[in-house]
Amino acid sequence: MNTPVIDSLLETDLYKLTMWQPMLHHYPSAQAEYRFVCRNQSVFPLGELVAQINEQLDALCSLNFTAAELRYLSGLRFLKPDFIDYLHLFRFQRRFIEASNRDGTLEIVASGPIIHVMGFEIHVLAIVNELYFRELERRTGVDPTAEGDVRLDRRIARLRALANETPRRFPFELFEFGLRRRYSGRWHRHVARRLRDEVPECFKGTSCLKLAMDLGITPIGTMAHEWLQLHQATGVRLSHFQKAALETWVQEYRGDLGIALTDVVGMDAFLRDFDLYFAKLFDGLRHDSGDPVEWGEKALRHYRALRIDPASKRLVFSDGLDIDRAIDLWRHFADRAMTGFGIGTRLTNDLGPKALNIVMKLTRCNGTPVAKLSDSPGKTLCDDEGFLRYLAQVFGQAVM
Repeated sequence: MNTPVIDSLLETDLYKLTMWQPMLHHYPSAQAEYRFVCRNQSVFPLGELVAQINEQLDALCSLNFTAAELRYLSGLRFLKPDFIDYLHLFRFQRRFIEASNRDGTLEIVASGPIIHVMGFEIHVLAIVNELYFRELERRTGVDPTAEGDVRLDRRIARLRALANETPRRFPFELFEFGLRRRYSGRWHRHVARRLRDEVPECFKGTSCLKLAMDLGITPIGTMAHEWLQLHQATGVRLSHFQKAALETWVQEYRGDLGIALTDVVGMDAFLRDFDLYFAKLFDGLRHDSGDPVEWGEKALRHYRALRIDPASKRLVFSDGLDIDRAIDLWRHFADRAMTGFGIGTRLTNDLGPKALNIVMKLTRCNGTPVAKLSDSPGKTLCDDEGFLRYLAQVFGQAVM
C-alpha cells in the first residue's frame, strides 16, 4: 500500500467533533447517508484511484484515538467527558463505507448510524485529494511545491503589509480551513507552520485538530450544513428545522461555539428564524454562499433592527476566499463588526495544478432526503427533486 494519507483520527476538522457530540447526545439512533461528489473536471478520471482509496479506507478503519489525542481533546472545555469516553472506544467500521468506480466516476457512499458515518467526511476528502495529486505528480514528473512556496511568499507579504495600513476598529483575523482540499498533509503542515511563525498578528487558528495540537495553534470550528440538515429529518415541522437545530446547539454548548451557519435555506429565510433570542445567544454568523458583501449588510441590518450593536458580533467569511478578497471584505466591515476569514484551497492547494472541488455531503437521514438551498448556483445539494421543490416552497426560496 502507498504511504497512509491519514495516520491519526485527529486529522479532521474541529466542527466534525463539535457536531458529533450533540448528535451522540440527541440523535444516537439516527441513520444517515453521505455521498462523495466532485464538482469540477479532473485531469484523469477519479475512478482510476478506487483501488488505492479502498486500501486507504482499510487503513483508516484500523485507527483509534491515542491517549495523547484524547488528553488534548479533554482540554477543550466544550467537549464533555462522556463524549471523550465514547471517542476512547471509537473505531471506524469498514462495512459502513464503500468506494467504487462507475465508468471512471468515483462513487463513495457512507451509510449507517450518523454518529458513526458522519466522521468519514474529512478523512475521505483528504485521502482522495492526496492520492490524486500523488498520481498527477507521478504522471507529469513535476513537483509543484517550489512554486507553492513562491505563491505563499506573496500571500505572507500581503498580510505583513497590513501593518502599514490605517488601523481599523477591529483587526484582520485569518483562519486556515484547508484540510478538506489540501495538496498533501505534508504541504498543509508546512503552510500552517509558516503562517504561525511569520504572520502571528493575523493568523489566529486552524480547523485541523491534529495541526492545532502539534503546532500549538487555536482550533477553530462550530457547525456545518449537515447539523442543520439533520433537523429536516428528526420529526420537527420542516418550517421549524432551523430553529430546532439552533436551539439544540444552544442547549448543548450554553455559550460556547456561538457562530451560526446561515445558508442551508438561504440568508433571508435564516434571518426570519434568527430572532432576538438567537441573535443574543449566538456570537455571530458564518457566510458560505452568495455575495459576501450583500450577506454582511443584511446581517448588520438585522442586528440593528433587533437593537443589538453589530460591533458586539462577529461575521465569519468562508466561501472560496483568497487573501486579497478577505482583505477587501475586512476593509468593508472592520469598523462596524468583528470579522474572521476562513481560507481553505487558496492556502493549502494553490501550487499550480488545478485543485479539485470535492465534497462529501449528507444526502439522506432516517430514510428521507435532506437538502441545502444554497445562495450560490451549483452548490444546492439534494438527490430528490420533489423534496427540493417542497423545501423551496416552504421557505419561499428559488432553487439555484
